[in-house]
Amino acid sequence: QVQLVESGGGSVQAGGSLRLSCAASGITYSNYCMAWFRQAPGNEREGVAGIDSNGGTSYIDSVKGRFAISQDNANNTLYLQMNSLKPEDTATYYCAAGGRDGYCYPRLGAYNYFYWGQGTQVTVSS
Repeated sequence: QVQLVESGGGSVQAGGSLRLSCAASGITYSNYCMAWFRQAPGNEREGVAGIDSNGGTSYIDSVKGRFAISQDNANNTLYLQMNSLKPEDTATYYCAAGGRDGYCYPRLGAYNYFYWGQGTQVTVSS
C-alpha cells in the first residue's frame, strides 16, 4: 500500500521559512516524478514545484527564487524548502507521486500524479 505523509507545516510570519517533508512508503522515489501542490480555500489546486527522477525541476512563477524542491532517494523523502514566505503562500500543501519511469510532462500537471498525501497546512501572517 502506498502512503505519502507530509509534515513540517505550521504558522509563520511573512518573511519566515518552513521546510516541508514527505515520507513515502510502498514506492521508490527514483521510479517516480514527485511534486508539491497547494490549495487555498476557494482556489483550485495548483502545482508549486516538481522534480524528475534525474533531478530536473520546475516551479510555479510565484515561488521561483524562494522555494526549492529536493529529494533524498536513499530515505524516500521529498522536501520543499520555503523561504521569504508571503501571506499568499497560505494553503494546504500536498505531495504527490506519479509519472512514467520517473518523468512527468509537464511536471506540474496534476493529471500526471496518482498518489497523493493528506496535506499539511501552511499559514503565513502579515
